[in-house]
Amino acid sequence: MASFNKVILIGNFTADPELRQTPSGISVCRFTLAVNRRYSRSNNAEGQNGSAQQTADFITVVAWRQSADFIARYFKKGRPILVCGQLQSRSWTDQQGAKHYSTEVVADEVSFVESKSDAAGAGSTGGNNTQYTPDAYGTPAYSNADTAANFEELPADDSLPF
Repeated sequence: MASFNKVILIGNFTADPELRQTPSGISVCRFTLAVNRRYSRSNNAEGQNGSAQQTADFITVVAWRQSADFIARYFKKGRPILVCGQLQSRSWTDQQGAKHYSTEVVADEVSFVESKSDAAGAGSTGGNNTQYTPDAYGTPAYSNADTAANFEELPADDSLPF
């Protein structure tokens, strides 16, 4: 039987991410995301339609190695992030014999949701609000002298078979 376990989330950090190291020196970052649910209309006790309400789920995410370092460096409380990963459940017994269960997302990929200029405009970077524009996004420069040598002349459309 086939199985599939893929989680894609966009949410906001509820607190600054916590970066730690395992005894063998591997980075691990744990954080909680607030992910809004779609609006839903619910019926009240009398069976009448209630008003639309938005709720949020608070989801624990764990990232390892380079992803963990990336998150700890570039993300803070309140910032949005995109996380792709897998849902993982685990259980353990504490020293008092009580059984505990945890379900979390183990991140495979993480990414920015907003541009750097949006982040600077939000004021959470704590610095100046200068806008960064890489050279790759500038207006391209064209030169007709260089391109003419790279093209070959095609016969008129009358000679084409279609």
